[in-house]
Amino acid sequence: MIVPIAYNWVIIILRTCFTEIGLKYLHVWVTLDYLSDLMYAADMMITLHTGFLDQGILIKDLTRLRMRYLCSKLFLWDLVSLLPTDFLYFAFGIETPLVRINRLFRIPRLNEASDRMETRTSYPNTLRIAKLMCYIFVLIHWNACLYFAMSNYIGFGDDPWVYPNITDPMFASMRTQYLYCFWFSALIFTTVGDTPVPVREEEYLFMIADMLIAVLVFASIVGNVGNVIMSLRDRDNVFFPNHELVKAYLRSHHVSTELQQRINNWYQHLYINKKIMREYEILQQLPLHIRTEIAVSVHLPILSKVTIFQNCEKSLLEELVLKLTPQVFSPGEYVCRKGDVGHEMYIIKEGKLAVVADDGVTEFAVLGAGNFFGEISILNIKGNKSGNRRTANIKSIGHSDLFSLSKEDLTDVLSEFPSAKRHLEEKGRQILIKMGMLDESAEVQEMEAEKVETKVKRLESILENLQTKLPRLMVELESSNRKIRGRVEQLELQVAVVEIQLPHDGQRGEGAPGRDEGVGGEADWEREEAEGEEEEDADKKGKKQGDNDVEDVTKEGDGDSTKSTNDETERVVEGNKFGLKGSVSLKEKISDGEKIIVKGDKRPGKGDGAEIEPRNEKEDKSEEGELVERTGKTKRHSDGKDTQESD
Repeated sequence: MIVPIAYNWVIIILRTCFTEIGLKYLHVWVTLDYLSDLMYAADMMITLHTGFLDQGILIKDLTRLRMRYLCSKLFLWDLVSLLPTDFLYFAFGIETPLVRINRLFRIPRLNEASDRMETRTSYPNTLRIAKLMCYIFVLIHWNACLYFAMSNYIGFGDDPWVYPNITDPMFASMRTQYLYCFWFSALIFTTVGDTPVPVREEEYLFMIADMLIAVLVFASIVGNVGNVIMSLRDRDNVFFPNHELVKAYLRSHHVSTELQQRINNWYQHLYINKKIMREYEILQQLPLHIRTEIAVSVHLPILSKVTIFQNCEKSLLEELVLKLTPQVFSPGEYVCRKGDVGHEMYIIKEGKLAVVADDGVTEFAVLGAGNFFGEISILNIKGNKSGNRRTANIKSIGHSDLFSLSKEDLTDVLSEFPSAKRHLEEKGRQILIKMGMLDESAEVQEMEAEKVETKVKRLESILENLQTKLPRLMVELESSNRKIRGRVEQLELQVAVVEIQLPHDGQRGEGAPGRDEGVGGEADWEREEAEGEEEEDADKKGKKQGDNDVEDVTKEGDGDSTKSTNDETERVVEGNKFGLKGSVSLKEKISDGEKIIVKGDKRPGKGDGAEIEPRNEKEDKSEEGELVERTGKTKRHSDGKDTQESD
């Protein structure tokens, strides 16, 4: 769509202002006009069937595509640009191409095309500059056409500012007319000046408008070009280290000239050969899976050449390629020295390296592209006689490009692939055996030391768990102690009640015969029954009060045990209510005015719900007789077991 839109933007104004050009090539313009209209219509049909993304899913349903396009503003612009305004030719004549001015409304499609080209091209900065120049050309073209039309309106050659008289053969040709007007507009928009002075008011207004537009054009040119230059500089800063800062540092610290020259040569090598040192920072903005695919396509063939990584899982290699770091070594620079601790392995991408003696001159071997070294030092194989130290001196002959893989990166990756780790260690062990660099006894000792270390770590973890459990056990122990103390207090109360009961049981047998021998026993028995019922009612009220007082003790101790103990205590008190009245020790306490508190409550008046008041001796004897009489009746009507329960 760039071609028909650009054609209409350039040719319609040209034919309108330069009428001679329009009439001379009329058949060509008419043909191109209707070809562009056909392309406009085809573009609308294609857009009507063009899918779109909805939540990441490509929509191809024709009904939805139609509704989306017909309800959008783009359809309105397309429809207006394709209205059949050519019928106005019948009213204004075929030499009036201005009736096709609506074809310029297809400009949004042109902007869309330029944006897509900018994202797809490999040279976006160049495309931006070219697009800016095209816009400036169209602007100058329109201004040139308007200048020629104003000159025609005022009169050719009437004053120095307008176009010269076309009757002059020098300015009569159509080519000269267009080029002169284009040159005049370029002088204005580039703010060069040296333009004729206006004479008429129309000319002044035209020049004022052009100068205002020229200011904006000049500012846009400067701004866009500045952005392009800054983006190029930023690209270089990302691709390559900042050389200016390094040179300033070397000068401020008075580094030797020889070392400065080596550094300058290293930078020159990077710039000339376009060596990228910070490629991972460049790709950092991409998603992880895309970065992985790029790294695999670029570095996987190189990594697959390493012996220990052959026949490994592809997922392992994909993880490792992301860890490869590019390095560049200058001529004569040592990559590693004999006896150094190995922290990384190297893979040669370009250049040559020499294995040299300690004097640095004698060469034992030359390594080229695709070779690697240092792979054993990063595996940390047990029993390695070299102890992960370098066994040779390796020096760069020229500028060499290498990839390095550190031991830490390899360990991190292998932690997720235990089977691959065992496979690599086995391969490295076989290589050491062939080289005679594996000490099997030392390997066994290291394995035993590793087992001991594992056991120590396990014991430490157990100790930490025990230290964590100890405070919780202490809290549980304290809670159990509180419960036990509560239960002991209940048992002490029960024992105290039993001790009060025992003397009364011993005297019960002696009082029984006397009760049988009493006079008027039946009347006394009925009177005692009435008094007993009154006392039972009072005991029930006291029992309720005592239950409320014992709630706190029940909550602190064992719930079920405490409740059962309280029930037993209550049964003992109720069952032996009359026995307590007949005991000698109870008589002594009653005579002294002491209060008996049931269920272990030591607060005054809070025993069984009632206090036992002292009585005279005569009442005690009558009650004792009643108890004996009741015992006798029970013996006559029950067996020995019932008698024991009654007691």
